[in-house]
Amino acid sequence: MTTSVKRLPRRMPGWAKALTAVVLVLVVLFAGIRWSLLPGLRDVFGTETHDRSGPALLKSIQDMSRYDAASGNFQVVVDLEKDAKYLPDALRGTRTLYVGAGTVDAYVDLGQIDEKDVTVNDDRTSATLRLPHARLGTPALDPERSYAVSKQRGLLDRLGDLFSDNPNGEQAVQKLAVRHIGDAAKDSELTARAESNTTDMLQGLLRSLGFEEVRVTYGA
Repeated sequence: MTTSVKRLPRRMPGWAKALTAVVLVLVVLFAGIRWSLLPGLRDVFGTETHDRSGPALLKSIQDMSRYDAASGNFQVVVDLEKDAKYLPDALRGTRTLYVGAGTVDAYVDLGQIDEKDVTVNDDRTSATLRLPHARLGTPALDPERSYAVSKQRGLLDRLGDLFSDNPNGEQAVQKLAVRHIGDAAKDSELTARAESNTTDMLQGLLRSLGFEEVRVTYGA
């Protein structure tokens, strides 16, 4: 007398399960890309952007008494390299080539003028004004026109980026770009142009009020 033995189904090895899961994921992704190209199915695998930012808070208010008389546009190419002292660049180190574009305003602070700085003759046909010298404002980097041309990183730096978020990765080159733009503004004729434009503005304003002669000087 013989008894038939029922074989149990063979279990799939773990590596086969993992490989099957990867293949299924790739198939779904590929199908999603193909379907997104078809009319009416593009939104199935599309992405949506939601702005969940909170409302802007007013921190302070300042009364401005300066006349912004000129503005300069600057562009600088920043080449910033950071090396490890005892390791080769291929292993540890970064080099970033960054194009920074920004503006610097030149202004005259009219709030510093008092009565002794303004002289008017008796018949109000002549006026003399003494103003402080023009100053440079804080350089403002334009994010729309500033960008990184290239980034080179060593192997250890690349591995570190995989396990950490660095939202301020370009902060160093941005600060350097702002500093170079500020230095370029100091070497330019921006403040001289601001004083000339301020003189033209005041002369036109006072002459429209009946003054025939308007003299504007600048001091410390």
